[in-house]
Amino acid sequence: MTQTPTKAFASQADLSEKIIKFEQLSAHCWAYTAEGDPNSGVIIGEKFVMVSDATATPAMARDLIAQIRRISDKPIKYVLLTHYHAVRVLGASAYAAEGATEIIASQGTYELIVERGAQDMKSEMERFPRLFRGADGVPGLTWPTLVIGGGDPTKGEVPGKLEIDLGGVKVQIWSPGHGHTRGDTIAWVDAEKILFSGDLVEYEAGVYTGDAQLQEWPAALQALRDLNALAIVPGRGEAMKGQANVNKALDYTQRWVETLFKAGKEAVAAKMDLKAAMAHARKSMDPVFGHVFIYEHCLPFDVTRAFDEASGIKNPRIWTAERDIEMWKALQD
Repeated sequence: MTQTPTKAFASQADLSEKIIKFEQLSAHCWAYTAEGDPNSGVIIGEKFVMVSDATATPAMARDLIAQIRRISDKPIKYVLLTHYHAVRVLGASAYAAEGATEIIASQGTYELIVERGAQDMKSEMERFPRLFRGADGVPGLTWPTLVIGGGDPTKGEVPGKLEIDLGGVKVQIWSPGHGHTRGDTIAWVDAEKILFSGDLVEYEAGVYTGDAQLQEWPAALQALRDLNALAIVPGRGEAMKGQANVNKALDYTQRWVETLFKAGKEAVAAKMDLKAAMAHARKSMDPVFGHVFIYEHCLPFDVTRAFDEASGIKNPRIWTAERDIEMWKALQD
């Protein structure tokens, strides 16, 4: 008997090009955004440039580099990995030719690369082919050269908060807490009140929570809210300018996280299976978020993680290409 083929991942059908914007937010800060695709941030000093989130492949990074080179010829010395997901970090090798000598990440991010980096790379590449154009140019996993927190300074690991002077502008790099992953790290330009949040904050785009700490996430958002930023480059969605709009992005992300986790806890309490949990989550998620970029891509992974965390699985299970398919099949009609 012929089996009906399983419906493809929503992201595998997402092949349309996005409009890229490179936008100045303050004297030294820029946002590189792309209609719900992963964003990057750029901070340009008198001596050096820092890029926050490196893009998915060297080929894609070269477009961001071209944007930077239109306005600065300074070495792109620093690349910050706000967290570990392949779509954010595998383009890092492209910056070596531009002067990059330091790839910065938290201890939590370093541990995630050790624990699941190879599986995550394979999983993400198969899930979202459009975001990995030129994947054959990826030389392998991206490893930090400078690790913040939990390490030994004599070995090049930096405890606590790191401050980098790019020349005329100082950037603080630190972790506000666990949320999108257990390695989340931000870049904060205090003098200009500009925040580069990585995927701790999104706006009008899917909030991927497949590797999240959902219960802890709102506390991390509060730490960001306390900064009183005047602009934010979220992980996805447009750069938000003005304190009211920054808070709008924080509110959007918090509502997603709390609505999702509440649905997950209710599903576990009712002893639902994963497919029923998905249907239950849709009742509260679809009316509010169903219209945004990559919603259908994120939701299966999000519901699975919410169900797991509500079931007591504190450390997110590793997503492999095989587990992706198993989960997807379990949710089909």
